[in-house]
Parts: sequence; structure tokens; C-alpha cells
Amino acid sequence: MTTVLVVDDQPLVRAGLTALLTAAPGFEVVGEAGDGVRAVECAREKRPDVVLMDIRMPVADGVTATRLIVGSDLEPLPRILILTTFDLDEYVYEALQAGASGFLLKEAEPASLLAAIGAVAAGDMLFAPTVTRRLIDAFVDRYRPPAPAAEQALRLEPLTTREREVLSLVATGGTNGDIARRLMITEGTVKTHLSRVMAKLDLTSRAQAVVVAYETGLVTAAR
Repeated sequence: MTTVLVVDDQPLVRAGLTALLTAAPGFEVVGEAGDGVRAVECAREKRPDVVLMDIRMPVADGVTATRLIVGSDLEPLPRILILTTFDLDEYVYEALQAGASGFLLKEAEPASLLAAIGAVAAGDMLFAPTVTRRLIDAFVDRYRPPAPAAEQALRLEPLTTREREVLSLVATGGTNGDIARRLMITEGTVKTHLSRVMAKLDLTSRAQAVVVAYETGLVTAAR
């Protein structure tokens, strides 16, 4: 059973999401919140597996709430699935940096929502490859810190050649299965390499690994 906390400032949206999840087998809504502060409180009280997090909310936005939840002492940490309109939300890249585990467009079909929650809960794919590319292409140049190229490159120095390959493929939207086939290794080996990447770079989520790949120039945004 995957437990879910629904966070959105619109009561009708929360009600719709809650009704959908309640009717779906394998999911349980353990709480709702209408702002970022309450979201953090509920995450601590209810210990959900996944938080469906809106971005634009009163009191504290979804980026702030995500950062506080991911940086908390909760064990295990809830995984954050961001709900976004994308074209309007300019905080998406910041949410990536804050440690969000995935993104879902608000116009997604119900089946896609359930699949996304299940995938994030399992620690698998954080979002569809097409969404990954759109997000990165739109936001990476805008938010990339102006650190010198040499300084950025030093961040990747601890990684082996294979670990860099895995990181670059993750950043372009590859699933573990995709990467395994591409590199002709097992999915278990992919997971091992990615775990080592995250440990060496002091990252807490796969999403942050995507950010680092673009910030360091290991992968560049398409033009």
C-alpha cells in the first residue's frame, strides 16, 4: 500500500485527487494540505510514502515545502512528486534543486498520475523523458550558477568514467532499463553506479543528479 499526502491550495483539486486515489487499489490518502507550511507538518505527522506537491500556494510555496521535507530528519524521507502546469511555473528547476523526486503535468490522465506515484514510490523513474528534456531545456540556462567551468568540472572529479556515463544518461531521461540496454549491463549494476554517484556528489535524489549533470556541463541543453 502506497500512502500519499495531497497538497494543493485549491479544495476542489485536493478533493478530486483524493477521490481518485481512494478509489484506486494500492493507494491510501493519509492527509491533505492547502499550503506549504501545513504540508511540512502533515509530512512529519503522517509519514507518507509520496507527497503530491503543488508549487504555487500561499504561506509557503511547494519549493520551500519540498526543501524542508527533503532536508528533515524523517526516515525514510517521503518522495515528492511535483504537480505543475509547467508552462506557467518558473519554480520547477528550483524544485529539482530542492530534491523533488518527480514531476507531473496537471493535465495528465488519471492512469498517468497513478503510474507516476507508483514509480516515484518505488524510487524508479522520476518523470517521463519528454518532460525531463522540456524542463531542463527551458530552465537550466536561466538558473545555472555562474561558477567557472573549471570549478564546475571539479565536482565530477570523484566519478569514474562509467559513473559519468550513467549520470549523463539519467540526465537525458533514461530509465534504469534504458541505461542498462545502452551500456549492456544489468539494471542492478545501473542502480549501483547511480548510488555511488549520489554518494560521491552528496545528493539526496535522482532529480538532483539531473541538475548536477547540466550544471557541470556533462550534458548540455538541446537547442
